[in-house]
Parts: sequence; C-alpha cells; structure tokens
Amino acid sequence: MNEIAFDASEQIKTIVSFLQKTFAATEKKQAVIAVSGGIDSALSLSLLVKALPKEQIWPILLPYDRQDMSDAQKILDFWQIPAENRKILNIASMVDAACKSLQIEPSDKLRKGNVMARVRMIAIFDYAKFKNALVVGTENKSEYYLGYFTRFGDEASDLEPLSTLYKTQVRELVIELGLPAVFLNKAPSADLWKDQSDEIEFGFDYALADQVLNYLFDQKKEAAEIPLMFPEQQRLLAKKVLERVEQMAFKHLVPYHL
Repeated sequence: MNEIAFDASEQIKTIVSFLQKTFAATEKKQAVIAVSGGIDSALSLSLLVKALPKEQIWPILLPYDRQDMSDAQKILDFWQIPAENRKILNIASMVDAACKSLQIEPSDKLRKGNVMARVRMIAIFDYAKFKNALVVGTENKSEYYLGYFTRFGDEASDLEPLSTLYKTQVRELVIELGLPAVFLNKAPSADLWKDQSDEIEFGFDYALADQVLNYLFDQKKEAAEIPLMFPEQQRLLAKKVLERVEQMAFKHLVPYHL
C-alpha cells in the first residue's frame, strides 16, 4: 500500500504563506489560538509563529477543572511566547452551570463533552473580539472527513492552517519542525473526558483511516473498491472508516437550506 505523497518542507512554506496572506487581506494583526497540549494545536501554533511576530499571538489555555496543561505550556515555552501574551481560563464553572441548567447527567459524557467544546468556542471568540484578532483553528483533514468535531465548537474558527493535512501528515510536519517528542508520543485526544482517545472511539487508527480517506477523496476511488485495496486483515477496518464517513457526512450538509 503506497504512502500518501507529501513534501513536509514545501507544505510548511505553503501554510505559512497562507497565514500571512490571510492576515494581510483581512487587515488583522493579532491572532488568538486555543492551545490544548495536543499535536494539532502544537502544530497550528508553530506555523503561526513562523507567520507572525510572537507579540501578535495570543494563546489561550482552556482547562476543565484540574486538567493537566503542562504540555500546552511546553509548546509555549518551546517557542518562547511572551508570558504577558498567555491566558489561562478554567471553563469548569461555565460548563458545570450549563450542564446543570440543561439537566445533563454527569454520566452523559457526550452531551457534556459537546458543552465543553462549545464553551471553549465562546471563550475563544470573546477573547478574539477583545483583541481584535482572528481565531486560528486546529482541525485537520482527517477529523473533518471523519466528522470528529463538535459543530459550533472545536470546528469553529476564522482560518484553518491544518485543513489540507491528514493526521499522519500533521505528525510529519511536527517532525520536520523539530517539536518536542511528547507531541508525537501521546495518544490523540479531544480531552473531553478522562482517558478519552480518538482511536479507541473510532475502533481504527489514523494511519489506516488516512489511507482510506486519501483513496476516497483525493484519488476519487469508488467506496466499494477501497477495502479490496488493503490486506485481508485490514479490510473490515477499512469498511469501518467508510461507514464512519457516511454516518458523519451530515455535518458537512447542515444547516439545510430551501
């Protein structure tokens, strides 16, 4: 099975140019970005640092309760983001109040997770309004096609530097930029509840998913043909990826219009 053709160095140049042109076109100088400590926000921040002066970048950390944000601080330290530009806002009181008002049971992780994502969105855009800034997102191409996002939550932004990158390509850029190994070694997670993991939820890993998505969306292969392009032991997983894409396709169609 062939790897997805990709030049990490050239892609970095393309994305940095995109960021610079977008800020120039919108006549905005400031950028707000939510930094979680995961690989995607670490890469988005890193590309932003190459596009704008650090003094114009305003990272915001949005932990829930006692959520560990040490990796988020690590990438800020790595790029020497000024201390006065860093903001930490614990969202626990807002999330808990919303869940109480909405009568969401603590055991309903999915509904609470959606509230967390949307509260973070409110906080990020409010901060951007205060700073007269653009919100820089962290969603990659794999998450988009797999529908792995909360609508009006973590997918909300003003611009998306990672939108052309599959998750495996995100890793390649992190290696190319020489970011700390922690961002390659930790399990991908949306951090919506304790020990939450993308790949455990999916039932397949990103390496296989990205190959399926590449065949389907980039190479325009017929969905029925794609599982046959994998070794026999991976065909059921390839079908599972395709089923996920079909189930989540509505997220790219709504809201429906007359």
